[in-house]
Amino acid sequence: MSRADPIPRNRESDYSREQVAKRREFINKKTGAEMDTVSSYTIDPAVTQGNVENFIGTIQMPLGLAGPLRINGEYAKGDFYIPLATTEGTLVASYSRGMRAISESGGVKATVVKHSMQRAPVFIFKDALQARDFGDWLKANMEMIRQSAESTTSTGKLIEIEQYPIANMLYTRFCYTTGDAAGQNMTGKATFVACEWIKANHPLHPEYILSGALDTDKKHSTMNMIQSRGKRVIAEFTLKKEVVRDLLRVETAELYRYRQIAAVGALQAGCAYSGAHSANGIAALFIATGQDEANVAESHAGITYGELLENGDYYWSVTLPAVICATHGGGTGLPSQRECLEVLDCVGTGKADKFAEIVAAVVLAGDVSLTSAVLAGDWVSSHEAHGRNR
Repeated sequence: MSRADPIPRNRESDYSREQVAKRREFINKKTGAEMDTVSSYTIDPAVTQGNVENFIGTIQMPLGLAGPLRINGEYAKGDFYIPLATTEGTLVASYSRGMRAISESGGVKATVVKHSMQRAPVFIFKDALQARDFGDWLKANMEMIRQSAESTTSTGKLIEIEQYPIANMLYTRFCYTTGDAAGQNMTGKATFVACEWIKANHPLHPEYILSGALDTDKKHSTMNMIQSRGKRVIAEFTLKKEVVRDLLRVETAELYRYRQIAAVGALQAGCAYSGAHSANGIAALFIATGQDEANVAESHAGITYGELLENGDYYWSVTLPAVICATHGGGTGLPSQRECLEVLDCVGTGKADKFAEIVAAVVLAGDVSLTSAVLAGDWVSSHEAHGRNR
């Protein structure tokens, strides 16, 4: 069977407008697709180098503005207008309603409580005894391993090496802080150099595989819920009973009861998130701001918690153990995505924790609105009014 025609590429000018047009002509001849809208864009194709290969154009996705959302965080302080890229009608309106409820109740407090990005090599030995002794050697040589890893990066810091022995292998997790970058590539390079130093200096010159899958890249895991990955963020606020009654048209006692019922349902289903719909807000915000959208798989996992207070108000929190985000590098430098980060004052270095606080606050706003809509009977009617159900 003959090989299909390859996609046109040019080593010298693959991101020129001419080469991009050649690829569109190629796919038009192959499929008949005109791609007129895909070909209408204002950015220079050259800025996408490092973000995409075989560039043919851009996907224009609806971008809405939600808010204002009052955040009383350690880094995010004030009223924020949130850019959300989505094709789901009602999403921006619903999040705006939740943001209004939070703001009218005094705002949401958001706190980053832990930083840790991992690469997880596995080392393979003859037997469990060798693997155990190797673990002791790692601890004794931690400083030299740290120096090797950190020689590859100006911002990454190796903070610990977790050990998990299985059979004749030692699974490890090299844990780093990564500054304002998400850090998957950074930690991969740093850990590779560290592993090569280990292989060269340990008496057994152990075999290793750079990832034994314990780092759980782009996958939800129970380990991340406990140990964290990226940033562990908590958003919390007290929802005033008057706001619940007047704006959301429910009672705080109903919210508390539903939290218990929904927690049981989520447990039965094996859900990664015990609240209403964290992935909606995270995905829309990630796409708007140039995050790696596949990180929604890890970032959306979390736990909600609520308390009905003696005065009738309702304490509401969400804990997201694995928010993987960046304000520097990756897609954050693309023109449209940078503009959305500018809306949040989250461009460049020193802003990643601020952005993570905003992410958690947005998730909480979405849960406030959707949970109330379900209880008030507005869920279906809202989609009928604003969505495309017909």
